[in-house]
Amino acid sequence: MTTKHSAIDNSETERLRDRIADVLTRARERTTLLTGSVDEPDLIAQHSPLMSPLVWDLAHIGNQEELWLVRDVGGRDPVRADIDELYDAFKHARANRPGLPLLDPGQARDYVGTVRDRVWDVLDRSALRGDRLVDGGFAFGMIAQHEQQHDETMLATHQLRTGPAVLSAPAPPTVTTPVGGEVIIPTGEFTMGTSTEPWALDNERPAHRVQVPAFAIDAAPITNAQYLEFIADGGYDRPELWSQRGWAHRGEAGLVAPQFWERDPAGQWWRRVFGVPTPLRPHQPVVHVCWFEAEAYANWADKRLPTEAEWEKAARFDPATATSRRYPWGNTEPDSGTANLGQHHLEPADVGAYPAGASPAGVHQLIGDVWEWTASGFDPYPGFRAFPYAEYSDVFFGGDYRVLRGGSFGTDPVACRSTFRNWDHPIRRQIFSGFRLARDLGAADV
Repeated sequence: MTTKHSAIDNSETERLRDRIADVLTRARERTTLLTGSVDEPDLIAQHSPLMSPLVWDLAHIGNQEELWLVRDVGGRDPVRADIDELYDAFKHARANRPGLPLLDPGQARDYVGTVRDRVWDVLDRSALRGDRLVDGGFAFGMIAQHEQQHDETMLATHQLRTGPAVLSAPAPPTVTTPVGGEVIIPTGEFTMGTSTEPWALDNERPAHRVQVPAFAIDAAPITNAQYLEFIADGGYDRPELWSQRGWAHRGEAGLVAPQFWERDPAGQWWRRVFGVPTPLRPHQPVVHVCWFEAEAYANWADKRLPTEAEWEKAARFDPATATSRRYPWGNTEPDSGTANLGQHHLEPADVGAYPAGASPAGVHQLIGDVWEWTASGFDPYPGFRAFPYAEYSDVFFGGDYRVLRGGSFGTDPVACRSTFRNWDHPIRRQIFSGFRLARDLGAADV
């Protein structure tokens, strides 16, 4: 006889199974769009030495799914053990991947399809509890996030490719009156990180208390109009605004504006958006800037980039309950009214376009639109333990990285929450990166 308790357990397990199926399906539909919208030469071409050929990403997605879900979780025989090294991201630098004996597009599609068929069987048979790797569906959630992270990488590759536009999406929301100004976050402790989010990755763990002095943070990301003022005031020609490393990089890379910006003979600025020249929208968050550019702008504005802890406190802390939320607006999943995520649009929305997504303190668009550079390097939290493998986070700690927070228009909700940590080198700007500023409080603010 089935007890009430076991019936509830079974119902919860089936809901979890349905959720896993949904996020895996959504990720594969996006992968199919990004790889199916270009022809075979585009799939195998390397559009930038910073990026892999799209066909490598495709097969790598399948290989990671096979390693973790088919072999580890399912205990099944390998589908293609002979290609493991080809698609190991640590074995071959991106610039060298076009020269490898990769699966061709047809083979790659057949491979990822075969792997996914076996994964459905593994999912059907998994109890989704007991072992840490499968408890709460963690391994499945990890793989869904991995695929969506590579989908965002492939979206960045699409931005770098030349030729006719192949992607389209509705325009993001606009506003007539943008959000501006600052918000003061009072001094005090808050809980940073998580120990309860079932699909949180190891670098988000464990939850820990952090004391954060009072500070001011911009209510919205820096906009194109604001960044144009920096350019007009000679921001790229004033070494006093740049760190020594930043100034050297500015010269070596020939930086004069955000990536994909161009100025026509009449002096008007345009931005190339996935192959389409687009007039610069003044209220849109600036995107495709590196950390050194953000740092120089902050110096010009007599402010600074927020620390990672400041950013997370602004995004999560609810002073009414003295608790940390999953998202700025609460604990419910993102939707089209709270954040610009999931490639529903192909560019950021104007600042102030998502008032329902603001934090309790009144900070807007902390989730979605643009990844936001912070002042912090990528380091482990106190009590960190690598899981399920050191190569996801541990090998990157302490390197030449800066943390980015909040996700972008190209980030899927499954791979975005207020605790999610992204990181990259300070010279990178092919990613969908922007920033907002913070500052210490003075006597006039008290």
